[in-house]
Amino acid sequence: MTGIRGGGGVADTNLPSALDQTDLRLLHALQVDPRASWNELAPVVGVDAATLARRWARLDAEGLAWVTGYDSSGQLALLEIECELARLEQVAAEMGRDRQVLVLDFSSGGRDLLALVMGRDLAEISAYAVGRLGAIEGVRAVRTHIANEILTDGSSWRLRTLKPAEVARIRPPKPPRPRAARRVDDGLRAALEDELWRDGRASIADIAQRTGYAPQRVSDAIATLRSTGDLVFRTDIARAASGWPIYTWYFVEAPARIIEAARAAIATVPEVRLAFTASSRYNLILAVWLRRIADVNRFEMALEQALQGSRIADRAVVLRIAKHMNRIVGPDTRAIGSANSEPAHLKPDG
Repeated sequence: MTGIRGGGGVADTNLPSALDQTDLRLLHALQVDPRASWNELAPVVGVDAATLARRWARLDAEGLAWVTGYDSSGQLALLEIECELARLEQVAAEMGRDRQVLVLDFSSGGRDLLALVMGRDLAEISAYAVGRLGAIEGVRAVRTHIANEILTDGSSWRLRTLKPAEVARIRPPKPPRPRAARRVDDGLRAALEDELWRDGRASIADIAQRTGYAPQRVSDAIATLRSTGDLVFRTDIARAASGWPIYTWYFVEAPARIIEAARAAIATVPEVRLAFTASSRYNLILAVWLRRIADVNRFEMALEQALQGSRIADRAVVLRIAKHMNRIVGPDTRAIGSANSEPAHLKPDG
C-alpha cells in the first residue's frame, strides 16, 4: 500500500499561501499533543511561545485548523443516507446541529450523505438511525454500518513535517496526580465533554470559571480521562490546506484472516484517515485522503494488492464536507462556524 505515496509529506507539495512551513510544523506538533502548552512546543517548532500563540489564533480564526476533545468510549457507526434532492441541504443542516454526528459528508455514488455517528451503545445508534433521522423530512433511506473495531482514526493522522527526533521531544500528557480521584463523577465529566467539544484547547482556568468546578479538580479530571482513553483530543486541518485534497470512502469485502494480517499495515498508510471493521455487508471501511484524483485508481490497486483475496465492493468520492467534529465546514473545506448544540443525551428524543 505504499505505491501511491507522492513524496515524503505535505512539505513536498505546493501549499496554499495560507500555510507556511512554521504553520505546518506547529500543526504537526499539535497533532501529537493537541493540548501541549506553547512553552512546551516552542523549542520543537523553532519559534517562541508568543509567536505560536499568535499563529494558532490566526489558524483557528480563519478556520484552517481546530482542536476537539471528545468521549471515545461509545459506539461508532457509519450511516449511508439517501435524501430527496430538493431537501438535501436542509437535511444536512439539521443533522449538522446534532451532537451525535461527528462527520457529515456530501457523497457521490449510491448515497447522498455519509455520516459518522457516535452513541453510548447500539440502542442509541438505533434510536438515532430509526427515530431521529426517520423524523427528518426528506430522508428516504438509511443504511447503518456498525463499527466493530477501529484500526486507525483521524486522531492518529499526521502531517509529517516534523522529523521523528523532533516528534520525540514532545512529551506525552502528564498522568493524573497520585492524589487525583480515580473516578470522574458524571456531572463533571459531562461538563468537561461539553467544554472540550466546543474548544479542545480551552484553558483549565476558563473551564473552571464557566463550569463552577475548582481548577485543580478540572485538571485532575482531564488527566484521568485522558489516561484511560475515554477522552481523546485531535487537531484537524482544513483538507484543502493539508496537501491531501481528495477525500474518498472505500467499502471492502475481505476475509477476516486477511484483515487481521494487514491490521498493522493499514494503520501506517498515510493516506488512510479512518479504518474500521464493520458488522455489515462490508467488513472493512476506510476513509482516505489523496493528493490528486488520479490517485484513486492507484490507491485501489495498492489496497487490493495488500489485501489479497479482498474486493472493493463500493467507493464514494466526497463532494463536500458539511461537518467535521464540532465545526460546520464551508465549500473551501475551512471551518466557518461551530456546530454548538445541547448534548444529545439531554434531548427529549435522544
